[in-house]
Amino acid sequence: MAQEKLETMKPIEKDELYQHLHEFLKNKGIEMKDGSYAERVQKGCGLLTDVVNLTQKGVEKARSEIDKRLDQMRQVIHEKTAPSRKTQTAGPTAAQSHPTTASSATAKKGARAKTKKSRSKPRRNRPKSLTRGPRSSSG
Repeated sequence: MAQEKLETMKPIEKDELYQHLHEFLKNKGIEMKDGSYAERVQKGCGLLTDVVNLTQKGVEKARSEIDKRLDQMRQVIHEKTAPSRKTQTAGPTAAQSHPTTASSATAKKGARAKTKKSRSKPRRNRPKSLTRGPRSSSG
């Protein structure tokens, strides 16, 4: 089965997110001047960049681990469900390799006869006091 190579996101550069936000606000008519507010927004963008990059690394690591475990599970399923090598070979069948002896064949017939006899016994009738009768509506 061919697996697709999923493209991963490129890491975000340190000030890239802040620069994009700065340009976006500038295009909307809002200018951010240097100062404490701009510094805090820049720090926030830096933290968000770190979170996004670390999350992406975690997702890539989890994906590779899942793929590895999935391959192991597929192998186990294959080993459990694949036909055994004995049946794949062109050797003698089980009936040919183990011929039954006359005594074991007779024993099997005797066991079958006993089973049939036990099934053919008539059932004992229950006493009428134990059988269920029609229920009456008056109680």
